[in-house]
Amino acid sequence: MRITDLEPGDPRLAADLLYVLRELRPHLTAELLDEVYGEGHVQGLRFTAAYAEDGACLGVAGWRVVVNTSALRKLYVDDLVTATEARSSGVGRELLAHLEGRARELACHRVELDSGTQRSDAHRFYFRERMHVSGYHFTKPVHA
Repeated sequence: MRITDLEPGDPRLAADLLYVLRELRPHLTAELLDEVYGEGHVQGLRFTAAYAEDGACLGVAGWRVVVNTSALRKLYVDDLVTATEARSSGVGRELLAHLEGRARELACHRVELDSGTQRSDAHRFYFRERMHVSGYHFTKPVHA
């Protein structure tokens, strides 16, 4: 398995990464991904992908470094998804371990992510990876 970062404009974003990312974010289109990554990249958003030896995209992580008063400096994972056909093969574990290594390199104190309450399979994975629930995440839509 090869893990690599993809920059905005990389043709693999629409060709490979989007296919896997849509399993978690089905509303995304190639155009919307370009728009989000273009704006988000200047805010620190990065995409890292895991590839099989044959070039198939097996998993995707969207992440950024966030500095705030609670964690001081953390690597926040926006997206972490393994392609359906590659689940339970170690791809998620490899991606998460890669992100933990990046967190150490970037002087982060921890890795954090949010996970939808309905994603019980993902929660079992996070617990196996020694992550724990540290709080609640609240949302409220803002209407114009």
